[in-house]
Amino acid sequence: MGLRLVLAARHATTSFVLVLALLLAVALDGSAQTRKELRVGVAGIPASIDPAAAIDGAGPLIARQVFDTLVAYREGTTDVDPALATRWVVSRDGLTWTFTLRAGVHFHDGTPVTASEVAASFQRAQAREGAVWPTLLRGRPGIVKEIRASDAQSVQFLLVQPYAPLLTVLAHPGLGVARMTTASDGTNRFTGSGPYRVVDLAPGRVALEAAPGYWGGPARSERIVFLEVATDDNAEAEFDARALDIWFPPVPPRRMAGALSIPGLRVGYLAFQTEKEPFSRKRIRHAVAAALDPAAIGAALESSAVPLQSFLPPGVWARREGSPVLGGTREAVRSMVADGGGWPKAQKPTMLTTGETSPVNIPKLTAAIEASLAAADIPIQVRLEPAEIVQATLQAGEHQMTLVEASVFGGDPHLFLFPLSTSESAARGAKALNYSFYRNPRLDDVLVRASQLSFRPERARLYQRAQALLADDLPWLPIYVRLVWGVARPEVRNLRLHPTGFHRLSGVSLEPGS
Repeated sequence: MGLRLVLAARHATTSFVLVLALLLAVALDGSAQTRKELRVGVAGIPASIDPAAAIDGAGPLIARQVFDTLVAYREGTTDVDPALATRWVVSRDGLTWTFTLRAGVHFHDGTPVTASEVAASFQRAQAREGAVWPTLLRGRPGIVKEIRASDAQSVQFLLVQPYAPLLTVLAHPGLGVARMTTASDGTNRFTGSGPYRVVDLAPGRVALEAAPGYWGGPARSERIVFLEVATDDNAEAEFDARALDIWFPPVPPRRMAGALSIPGLRVGYLAFQTEKEPFSRKRIRHAVAAALDPAAIGAALESSAVPLQSFLPPGVWARREGSPVLGGTREAVRSMVADGGGWPKAQKPTMLTTGETSPVNIPKLTAAIEASLAAADIPIQVRLEPAEIVQATLQAGEHQMTLVEASVFGGDPHLFLFPLSTSESAARGAKALNYSFYRNPRLDDVLVRASQLSFRPERARLYQRAQALLADDLPWLPIYVRLVWGVARPEVRNLRLHPTGFHRLSGVSLEPGS
């Protein structure tokens, strides 16, 4: 009898220990519920989830999960696939775009997504001050004269002139389709039809829940919680506490364990003032390009960016591949300088730029550029100034060469190549964007035609031609493209970064125990 009691007591103690260990393991693992919830750290949580205001910070990233766009960026590129619209046609004059909506789609509140709802969403975005619309569609009201529902499932954009970039920019999350309602407290609320719906919004925190019956299939994670995480210290503490699964840092992370990166859309380039000696001579510009060492530039960029050997970043559709733009032999540089009439004696052109050190360390980069050129007997001097002085000097054309940045807004080649390279942007003053003050009627014609033709393969061919013309004349020189970063725990699966920074998270999940 006594032996049976001892054995029973030991069995009870063992069972208790096993249960306690199981509970402890569940607690350490973050609980079963946590495994269904993806916690994402970002900088700049918006006060409201309005796609029309989603131009920077975490706004576009969150909007992409909540609101459908008519077309969607393809994985890894700014080319587009059907989304809320299944097909589209363009009138022969290029002034009317008709989008046919996907059947059976509903907003998260159960309201059908009809053409009238979609048109109303775009009309509101067009009328909104500032934010996304004027940036992508040439002002407000911009290039679009009218948006209307031509029938229950068709939406038409009527343009004031042909504008082919419309198709690409419609994939931007800031042009997501939203149904606006007014809450009891008088505030506006925006309902989407995307893979997730907003269930909680508080300062520094947005919680999303997978929307049932989503047309694109069920999301892999039941919930996504976006948290305000602005610094490396905050992110590392949250990762160590297992309270964070993914972090999208605004600059390269300090801790590289679990880090991922992809070239983004922000480009640094060297613009030559082609109206002034010695950079009015094409062969001199080519000599500078050949004298620059991509390896030295890459070392100076560290983890913030990578050297760019094309006039468009890798993730932008219609990029021209081929011979690298930067780098060459010492003999080639000498030959180019001689062919260009020789380097002016006792002349040391000034490279104007800012003194910013984050995310790209500009002083370190300009020192590497200066050293590469000096090694090829091309002397320059660097002038670092505040950003406002740099901009005023460039718009007045009072520089010789400059290192500046520009973005491929909306992911369309037009929104990058056109402002940097055409005669229209070369007029001095506040609207100057072509800091090379380069004018080439042949290039103007190619870029204008590419902006007007709706047939995408022909647009791609024209942009290839434009990049070939730029490679021949080199009015400006691509130097680097910034990297987009993400950091993830080992349990995270299927995280794919997008060049825009607007990553699709509906396919991301956690796998416990991996």
